[in-house]
Amino acid sequence: MSTISSPLPFAMESSTTAAMAGPVVDWAVQNSGAFVSGTVSVVIILVLAVLARVLVGRVITHLLKRMVDSHARISGGLRTVVTKSAAPGGTRQQARAETIGSVLRSLASFTIFGVALLMVLGEFGISLGPILASAGVLGLAIGFGAQGLVQDFLSGMFMMAEDQYGVGDVVDVGDAVGTVEEVGLRITKIRDLDGGLWYVRNGEIRRVCNMNQGWANAVVDLPLSHTVDVAHAEQAIERNVAEFADSGEYEDKLLDRPEVAGVVSIGNGAVTVRVIAKTRPGEQWTIGRVLRSHLKQGLDQEGIEVAYPIPQIAQA
Repeated sequence: MSTISSPLPFAMESSTTAAMAGPVVDWAVQNSGAFVSGTVSVVIILVLAVLARVLVGRVITHLLKRMVDSHARISGGLRTVVTKSAAPGGTRQQARAETIGSVLRSLASFTIFGVALLMVLGEFGISLGPILASAGVLGLAIGFGAQGLVQDFLSGMFMMAEDQYGVGDVVDVGDAVGTVEEVGLRITKIRDLDGGLWYVRNGEIRRVCNMNQGWANAVVDLPLSHTVDVAHAEQAIERNVAEFADSGEYEDKLLDRPEVAGVVSIGNGAVTVRVIAKTRPGEQWTIGRVLRSHLKQGLDQEGIEVAYPIPQIAQA
């Protein structure tokens, strides 16, 4: 005799499931409109944020490109007038623009997507008051605790924007004097004459002497004996300077013919005559060395004596 199971347990289970699912279904039906509208709002916010980021990125790129092109035109005109010729520093300007653009794009992304995130949280009904208050307190704490870091960052931005110096420039920033090896937003690396590498915080740089911008002067001081005929010595120096300029060996480094400035000091048995040569930036040291050597040979040939310190004799 076969046994037929009763459908009663299945009916009871189905009714229990329906009873439990009823409130969920009712809630879904009642809030379906709000859910759809909230989802649409979130999608719109995200899309607008992405579009805004793309637009701001293009604006930044366009402005930086115009800045580089404008600087290249101005620098080219100045070099034509002042320095006769020199290739514009397009690579340096391009690298500087890329660094500034990267920072500005990062700031734009942080700002735009941060605002979008807050708007999305608002769409989910999350109260933004405590979040904004906490962010304000956190920002205030970071501002007080990292003043030096913020100062270094802002100083680095202004240095790059104003092109105060770049990699390869010889600069004097106070304690550190040497060649710039790296320029960052927080620190600048400078290699001095002895080979030491200085790490200088940008916020601590108060003044910069850049010896590689525009043009430079090679200043040569010749201490002559106080017994020489100054007029004869100056004529001999002028002849040697003209010979040096007409040789053509250093024509690509000189921007103008060296000139004899005359006597600049008298003291301790010496009459100092100064010669000034206008050079391309960074070439003043090379021109100074070779010009001193050339003038020394010329003075020897002319029989003009250089100065010797006069010892002080103590009186009894």
